Amino acid sequence: MLQPVNVGTKSLADYTHIVGRDLIDEIRTLAEPLQGARIVHVSATSFGGGVAEILYTLVPLMKDVGLDCEWQVIYGREEFFNATKLMHNALQGNPQDLSPEEWETWERYNEMNARELAPGWDVAIVHDPQPAALLSLVLEKARGWIWRCHIDLSTPNEATIERLLPYIADYPQALFHMADYVPEGMHGKVSIVPPAIDPLAPKNMALSPEDAAYVCDQFGLDIDRPLMCQVSRFDPWKDPLGVIDAYRIVKEKLPAVQLALVGSMASDDPEGWDFFNATIAHAGGDPDIHILNNFNNVGAIEVNAFQSHADVVLQKSTREGFGLTVTEALWKGRPFVGGNVGGIPLQVQNGLSGYLVSDVETAAERCLDILRDPALGKAIGRRGKEHVRKHFLTPRYLRDYLRIFGELLEAAPAARDAEAAAEAT
Repeated sequence: MLQPVNVGTKSLADYTHIVGRDLIDEIRTLAEPLQGARIVHVSATSFGGGVAEILYTLVPLMKDVGLDCEWQVIYGREEFFNATKLMHNALQGNPQDLSPEEWETWERYNEMNARELAPGWDVAIVHDPQPAALLSLVLEKARGWIWRCHIDLSTPNEATIERLLPYIADYPQALFHMADYVPEGMHGKVSIVPPAIDPLAPKNMALSPEDAAYVCDQFGLDIDRPLMCQVSRFDPWKDPLGVIDAYRIVKEKLPAVQLALVGSMASDDPEGWDFFNATIAHAGGDPDIHILNNFNNVGAIEVNAFQSHADVVLQKSTREGFGLTVTEALWKGRPFVGGNVGGIPLQVQNGLSGYLVSDVETAAERCLDILRDPALGKAIGRRGKEHVRKHFLTPRYLRDYLRIFGELLEAAPAARDAEAAAEAT
């Protein structure tokens, strides 16, 4: 058996006051013909990163509307996760492909995990490239298969995508955040499904200004001075070094400003520690730069507090699959400055609900605009929050999945009927 993840319980009804009764009713209607369907989500890790965060809400909500839903995590050792981190970076454009030995490692672990996957699922959803070979290895274990891609495949390393494509092309359904991310050569149906955040999760629930300030104070920030903040993994694509450079430009004009770089270290990201240390080195001992991670007792509530208290939130990515930290910041009504890449422009109307930038200097200028004009920041924050409410909260995401399950099972061969017929003969 793969490793099951315990997700607790959630109630769809609790979201009605946020997203409206029409959407909740639509979800219940879509779920009705799917009652009892056996659904499994398969991912690489149960903590750190957006995939895990999404599933901790999505899986219990799927259960709440009547699906028999589980989340299972694959087995992998350091050699596997080193290879898949290389693969992840290559698929987002890094010129280094996996070596033949690393590809062999990836295939070997997929074969092992395929054996461990239990049979009899109505739908298996395979998240990202780490377990992507499962369909090709154990097609018979699920009636319908979905590959859910959470990364930016718009400019992949050609050798890497060419090697991966035979494993992903035949999934009956493949889901991507944006149309630009769909590689050529997919044979099944492709759906564009942006992800979403849980507005009731500890990371996103409403915090009073006093509570947010109290938490920030515990980590040594001066709560009476302006704060720039970026929340993300420590990874080159998130450009924390560029954020530090932008902060330094702002600090020349506004010496009181502080910077918080807050991130979580994930079990499938072995190079994260190297880049975390590189970020500390780049900060050069500046006492107004606070670099924190989940090993400093920074959990969901603390991230919420940093985002809620910040005067401007950044996500200065140079590549970004979608950017759930952007969604989180916007949901808290904070003025936002982010990279004009990946899924960030989907969430931000430049100049209206945030600012999109492509270099350090422009990032610094936009931060200065916001820090010097609190009324501008509030107006931008209000518009950003409403955009997220309409488009990027979990109930909408659940609805999209239910639609796709319905289509997939209608088109899929009735595996259970076939099995029953085989047993009868």
